[in-house]
Amino acid sequence: MFDNVVFLCLIVFVARIMDTSLDTVKTVLIVRNKSLYAMIVAFFEVLVWFLIVREALATEANPLLIALSYASGYACGVLVGMYITDTFIESNVSVNIVVKQSRKVVKALIDKNFAISVSKIKGKDLISNKYMIFVATTNRRVNELKEIVTSIDDHAFIVVSDNKYRIGGY
Repeated sequence: MFDNVVFLCLIVFVARIMDTSLDTVKTVLIVRNKSLYAMIVAFFEVLVWFLIVREALATEANPLLIALSYASGYACGVLVGMYITDTFIESNVSVNIVVKQSRKVVKALIDKNFAISVSKIKGKDLISNKYMIFVATTNRRVNELKEIVTSIDDHAFIVVSDNKYRIGGY
């Protein structure tokens, strides 16, 4: 009996990782307006969820162990889902960069084929002149962009925001 409980707990844990990861991916696909992919992922998410819940509720095994397996699988599934979406799903991002001197940063970003716009702004003291560089790119290029900017201005202020979509270019 103990082997069956351990096996069932392991199955519940792994299945919960799978369905929660699929749920996280589905949510990101919905936000990014990829409805067909979201629908396909949703089908498999619910199929896995249904099969595991049915099995977990039908067992005579220790309900506390099943509940702990279910909850910990969910928690791990959130992390796995976040990793999958960050690694495999490309998204549009906006990056706002505030620097004291823009020429070197702008040239370096243009040389690496980033789409940019530059505005002159005032700093928090309302006296000093600074520059805001707006960059439209993808999440896959953010680290490259950050390395370029910080290698030139290690005091740059960088804000990255997710975008649903972008229209046009430079």
